[in-house]
Amino acid sequence: MPLPFADRLNNCETSAIRELFKLLGKPGIISFAGGFPDPAMFDIEGIREASGRALAQEPGAALQYGATEGHGPLREQLAAFMAAKGAAVPPEGLIVTTGSQQALDLLGKTMINPGDKVIVEGPTFLATIQCFRLYGAEVISAPIDADGVRTDVLEQLIAEHKPKFVYLIPTFGNPSGALLSLARRRQVLEMAVKYQTLVVEDDPYGDLYFGEAPPPSLLALTDSVPGSRELLAHCGSLSKVLSPGLRIGWLIAPPALLAHAVMCKQFSDAHTSTFAQATAAHYLQSGRMPATLNHVRQVYGERADAMARALARELGEAIDFTRPQGGLFFWARLTGAGGKVQDAAELARRAIEQGVAFVPGAPFYAANPDRSALRLSFATADVARIEEGIARLGKAL
Repeated sequence: MPLPFADRLNNCETSAIRELFKLLGKPGIISFAGGFPDPAMFDIEGIREASGRALAQEPGAALQYGATEGHGPLREQLAAFMAAKGAAVPPEGLIVTTGSQQALDLLGKTMINPGDKVIVEGPTFLATIQCFRLYGAEVISAPIDADGVRTDVLEQLIAEHKPKFVYLIPTFGNPSGALLSLARRRQVLEMAVKYQTLVVEDDPYGDLYFGEAPPPSLLALTDSVPGSRELLAHCGSLSKVLSPGLRIGWLIAPPALLAHAVMCKQFSDAHTSTFAQATAAHYLQSGRMPATLNHVRQVYGERADAMARALARELGEAIDFTRPQGGLFFWARLTGAGGKVQDAAELARRAIEQGVAFVPGAPFYAANPDRSALRLSFATADVARIEEGIARLGKAL
C-alpha cells in the first residue's frame, strides 16, 4: 500500500544537478557541473586554529546547545563583516542559519501560502525554485541580461501579479553569473517602496570578484532609498568563501520577519551547530579572511580567464557567452552555428561520453526554459584541466 505523502510534494522533484552527479563515476571525467568551491582554497590551518581556540577558550559554549538566533560572538563578527561592506547591521539584526539555504527555507515557511506568487530571475538558483514550490508558491520568472534582471519587465510583473516577494541574486548570480548594475539596484529598491513588496537579496558570491569590486549590495543601498530597509531581506553565507562544511549562513530582515524565522527555526533544528559557529567566529576575529579572499579571487579569476579563452578557441561561433566578473559560473548558449548541436541536454549526453560534464540550463528556469543554455563551473578545475575539459567539450559538439 503506497504511503499517503503530503500533497506539497507534488509541486517539486529531485534536483536535476544532483541526479547528474550519478553519471559522473566514469574514471577520468572532468566536471564543470558542480557549484562547489575548490577544497584547495580552504584555509585549513586558519580553520584548525580557530576550532582549537573555540575549544580552548569557550568549550562549554562551543559544545552545548545554543540560542536559536545564533552564537553571540559570531553575530557580532558577522555584523562587522557586513559593516566592512557598507551595510550597517546590529548583531541582533541578523540570525545565524544552517547555510543560506536554510534562510531561504525559513522565508518560504514564514511568507508563502499555497497559491501565493513569487517572482524570481529566469534563470535562477534551482533549489530556490524547488523550495518555494514546496510551500505552494506560483513561481514567475523575470528575464535577465548581462546587467542582471531587466527592471522594466520586473516592474510590469510586480504590478500585474502583486507577488508575496521578489527573489534576486544581484551579484554574480547562480547560474547566470550576471551582475546587476548600480542603476538597476536602485530601481529595485524604489520598486519595493512603490509597490510595498518585499525583496529578498541572496548574496553568496558577492565577495568573489576578480577585478573591480561590484556595486554595493541592495542592503547597503537601502540607506539611500527611504523606506526600502523595511522591505528587504538579505541572505549571506560563508560557504563559498570559507567552507561549505561549516554550514554558516545568516538572514538579515525586518524585525517581525526575523522573529517569525526564529520561531520556525526552533521547530526545525533548534540552532545551527554551536561548534561550527564558534569556529567561524574565531576565524573572522583572527583577521585571516581578507588574505583568504584575495587568494580565492586571484585563483578563480585566472580560471575564469582560462575558460573564456578555451571556449572561444574550441567552440568558436557555436557558443555565446559573457566572461563573468566574479562568482563561480559561466552561463552560455549554444548557437547552432555551423550545424553544431543546439540542445544543451543532448550536448551533455555527448559530453559525458567524451569525459567531461556540465549542467544543461533548462532546470534553472521556473517557466519557458532556454534549452540551448548551459552552466559551466570553473571553480574546482585548474587551468590545465579546464583547457583539456573544454577541448573535450568541443569534440562532443
